[in-house]
Amino acid sequence: MPFLGGSCGHTAKSGREAESFKEQGNAYYAKKDYNEAYNYYTKAIDMCPKNASYYGNRAATLMMLGRFREALGDAQQSVRLDDSFVRGHLREGKCHLSLGNAMAACRSFQRALELDHKNAQAQQEFKNANAVMEYEKIAEVDFEKRDFRKVVFCMDRALEFAPACHRFKILKAECLAMLGRYPEAQFVASDILRMDSTNADALYVRGLCLYYEDCIEKAVQFFVQALRMAPDHEKACLACRNAKALKAKKEDGNKAFKEGNYKLAYELYTEALGIDPNNIKTNAKLYCNRGTVNSKLKKLEDAIEDCTNAVKLDDTYVKAYLRRAQCYMDTEQFEEAVRDYEKVYQTEKTKEHKQLLKNAQLELKKSKRKDYYKILGVDKNASEDEIKKAYRKRALMHHPDRHSGASAEVQKEEEKKFKEVGEAFTILSDPKKKTRYDSGQDLDEEGMNMGDFDANNIFKAFFGGPGGFSFEASGPGNFYFQFG
Repeated sequence: MPFLGGSCGHTAKSGREAESFKEQGNAYYAKKDYNEAYNYYTKAIDMCPKNASYYGNRAATLMMLGRFREALGDAQQSVRLDDSFVRGHLREGKCHLSLGNAMAACRSFQRALELDHKNAQAQQEFKNANAVMEYEKIAEVDFEKRDFRKVVFCMDRALEFAPACHRFKILKAECLAMLGRYPEAQFVASDILRMDSTNADALYVRGLCLYYEDCIEKAVQFFVQALRMAPDHEKACLACRNAKALKAKKEDGNKAFKEGNYKLAYELYTEALGIDPNNIKTNAKLYCNRGTVNSKLKKLEDAIEDCTNAVKLDDTYVKAYLRRAQCYMDTEQFEEAVRDYEKVYQTEKTKEHKQLLKNAQLELKKSKRKDYYKILGVDKNASEDEIKKAYRKRALMHHPDRHSGASAEVQKEEEKKFKEVGEAFTILSDPKKKTRYDSGQDLDEEGMNMGDFDANNIFKAFFGGPGGFSFEASGPGNFYFQFG
């Protein structure tokens, strides 16, 4: 197309120079040297500032450099100079779309289609812009439903068409933080801050990640910085307030615990748990802390429940597993204790954790044998005299002769108990056998076969006398016995 000097508002010579700069820019563009192409298109524009195609070419170059906001300005200038410039409208729409303004993009693509209704690129880009608007709508609804995974999915799809949209990136990063995917969220926010260090939304997301990782002091610094950039930033304001409140309540609870004021510590930890249900890591620690308080208050089932809530929030929280395992041990729930200690040992293979697991396994093994202390009704630290007195009482209580007039079912049950009492006494009255029993060793070893006990012989040896045995009443609730 021949150059018309008047279109530049300058001389024909300047117009020819401008065309020369444009051609050189085209050559660099073809070689993908976009920085040099940009320089030559700029020279062309300086020589001839009213040529729409020069702005269009520079817009295309800026788009290749990822500088979409500057490119948008050039594309808009190109269509202001020439509203029939189809490629100018396409580039304007593409810049709007890349920056996340899908509605404005649709208007540009519609104008391009008005000028050229068969333009395949305009048709496709119009569909893309509408798809982005649809993803935005879905994401907005799902964010309110707290379906953060779906929001991330929608933003990933939208960002395929709008790679320079900070708004989409921030929403994605915020949802990643809410899902506990902190490194990914941090990466997105940091990427934005590299380009715009004053971006309040990105500062907020950085703070949010730190806040959810229980680095509350650092988080507050980012929230404060975000509020300096945007004093009306509602999310940063709320997060900053919650972070400060959580920190204060937790510290007050810790102080009360150290001072031995367990009731106050319990109340403070409970109040802290009500501040922000989304802060998983901090709340896991608060539940574990409250569980420790409950164990101090001898509320072991409540302590177990708190520790369970802690590991539900953070299944890698070793301290909570250890606390719960100890509570299980204290309540003789040995299978559960073994399970928790196994989890701990798999996570951290230390000598201490190995010993705790062995102890729990031993107690579990012991719990599956007959509890001789329970059969005699004595404490595990009972003295020799206490064991003898307990045997005397229980042996008389369950002796078959005493129940000779009862039903066959009762006689059978009492005979079983009588044998168990004799068995228990035989073990607990013998220091060697008692030691082996207490340490969890098998009593069938070294000639201690548990099937060889004769309850009647044990009874006779204890009470003395040659043979038969009978009870006679000597008053309400009292009996005396005699051997025949």
